[in-house]
Amino acid sequence: MKITKIDINYIELPLKEPFIISYASYDTMPAVITKVYTDVGIIGFGESIPDEHVTGESVHSVFAALKHQLIPVIMGKDPRNIQGIHDAMDKQLVRNGAAKAAIDIACYDILGKYSNLPIYSLLGGRKEQQPTIPKVLSILDPEVLARQAKAAVKEGYEEIKMKLGTDQYKDIQRVKAVRDAVGERIKIRVDINQGWGSVQKATQMMQALEPYGVSWVEQPISQGSLSMFRSLKENSSLPLMADESLITAQDLRTLAEHRSVDYINIKLMKSGGIFPSQKLATQAELFGIQCQIGSMVESSIGSAAGFHVALSRPNIVSTELSGPTKFTKDIGDLTYSLPYVHITDKPGLGVVVNEDVLEDLCVKRETEEGVL
Repeated sequence: MKITKIDINYIELPLKEPFIISYASYDTMPAVITKVYTDVGIIGFGESIPDEHVTGESVHSVFAALKHQLIPVIMGKDPRNIQGIHDAMDKQLVRNGAAKAAIDIACYDILGKYSNLPIYSLLGGRKEQQPTIPKVLSILDPEVLARQAKAAVKEGYEEIKMKLGTDQYKDIQRVKAVRDAVGERIKIRVDINQGWGSVQKATQMMQALEPYGVSWVEQPISQGSLSMFRSLKENSSLPLMADESLITAQDLRTLAEHRSVDYINIKLMKSGGIFPSQKLATQAELFGIQCQIGSMVESSIGSAAGFHVALSRPNIVSTELSGPTKFTKDIGDLTYSLPYVHITDKPGLGVVVNEDVLEDLCVKRETEEGVL
């Protein structure tokens, strides 16, 4: 089997409401969708959701990297040889995980369709636990968050994830308001997205949050402060998770040697897709570290890919792939019965892509005929 053609589609996924985190606010979610063709008629879909503040990529850089550097070196190769595909991409371009993920996911989709197996079977099999998602709350006023949290519980969510990081005093009030609104039974986790910056500030904030029973605090300090997680761990009783600081196997090794985190957040867009993400999870298991498969707010394509990885590893204890619940229009048909997601035994990703919707959301497309 050989790759014969790849279409690149830059799309804007419409959000039901603005998605607000410490460093950005999104009204739509920009994405790059790849459509990979083979000489046996099997087609695979992949996705890239880059983030300038995490991977250093944008949809424009991903589009260019795919067009000029990655696609030329994998054209004509066998998409079933995932290791070979990554070797070719890595020799051509360092980092650029989100761009590589768009190729990796599509190749796994092809491999699953060719084998007539879901991707989780190709990764070693499916564990018994049903994957769930939390309700993710943007940075809003405390009273608004309290109302949204109550509504989320009525919808069926069993966990709340709160975005924090813009105002120290208000962050504490936000968590207090949500805890008061939902009671002690509902779990609350907080994600700072680097917003508290310094170790000193983060330590103070974590200590202030201790009365509210937070499940864990995710990435409270800046991305480059990898070694400083140890200080946070020593000065707070709250569990810690690394996200933006955890991209490579070397990052994981540093965190493991320091024994400075309880969890790591693996994202396919940071790591380069399914293949390197599962490797990270396996390495974390050897270190005794539990994992989450996190979200860049992907469509059904990228979300399904993440769920397949999560289902394959026992130490992946959390999934946050809630993107499809946030869109007014999605290009795929991944469905949820809150707080659970439906991952079927259909081949590949198990997602049917609606190409009419893909066309409708498309801003820019590159095919053999050029840019459309």
